[in-house]
Amino acid sequence: MRELGLAPDVVLVSSARRTLQTLEALEPWDETPLVEPLDALYLARLDQMFDVLNGVSETAHTVLLLGHNPGMHELAMALVGAAADDFANAEIRRLSDGYPTGALAEFAIPGAWATLAAGGGQLTRFLSPRDLPELAE
Repeated sequence: MRELGLAPDVVLVSSARRTLQTLEALEPWDETPLVEPLDALYLARLDQMFDVLNGVSETAHTVLLLGHNPGMHELAMALVGAAADDFANAEIRRLSDGYPTGALAEFAIPGAWATLAAGGGQLTRFLSPRDLPELAE
């Protein structure tokens, strides 16, 4: 994330030990984000994830959400919305195949957090752990 210039203003993280360990592995940050461990993200369903994201302050420009599957995959596919049928888009095709542990889906969210819903995001990048050696070259 650091090499890609991805730095969140807010981190919403499941209170589970594994997601908190993932968060620790991402530290240190160049600028420390607001970190909110949330019990509500533990094995959260799609509607619960949207509820959490809809509660993000409008002053937050970038948000990192660390959660669990199947909810993370469902959220990513819901954000893609109707574009999920665009199998000419390699990123969307890879995302539709699954969301492995340690994957990163980056979305542009043009609207307000409070109104974020299905179809409200544009997938800009999808990386899985198997992509990391390619990035190091």
